[in-house]
Amino acid sequence: MIEFHRDHTRPERHQVFVFGSNEAGIHGAGAAALALEYGAEWGKGVGHYGMTYAIPTKDRNVETLVLSRIRPYIADFVAYTKANPDVQFFVTRVGCGLAGYEDYQIAPLFKGAQNCSFPESWEQYVK
Repeated sequence: MIEFHRDHTRPERHQVFVFGSNEAGIHGAGAAALALEYGAEWGKGVGHYGMTYAIPTKDRNVETLVLSRIRPYIADFVAYTKANPDVQFFVTRVGCGLAGYEDYQIAPLFKGAQNCSFPESWEQYVK
C-alpha cells in the first residue's frame, strides 16, 4: 500500500517516522531532530529505533554523501519494508532538506517500498 501526504512532517501514531540522518547518529537538525521525539537514538544513524527509521544521507562528519553511498541505505530500507508488512512507514523528504538533493534524485530510489506514506511531491517518482 502506497499513500501520499502533503509534505507535512508528523506521522500518525501508528506510523514509523522515516528520516534522513548521518552515519554518526547526530540528530541535531531538521527531521533528524524531530525524530528524537519518536524514539530515534543519539549515536545510531541507520535503522529502526523506537517509532523511527534512520537513513543516512550524510557521513560521520555530517558532510553530504554522494548518491552512490545513499543508494544502499535506501535499498536496505526498501527490503525492510517488504520483510515487515505489518509496519506502516511515514517517509519524509529524505535527503531533500539539509543534504541538498532534489526530489527527482532521491524519490525514485524508494520504488518498490511497501506500506509507506510518501510526500505528495514524490508521487510521480515512486509509483
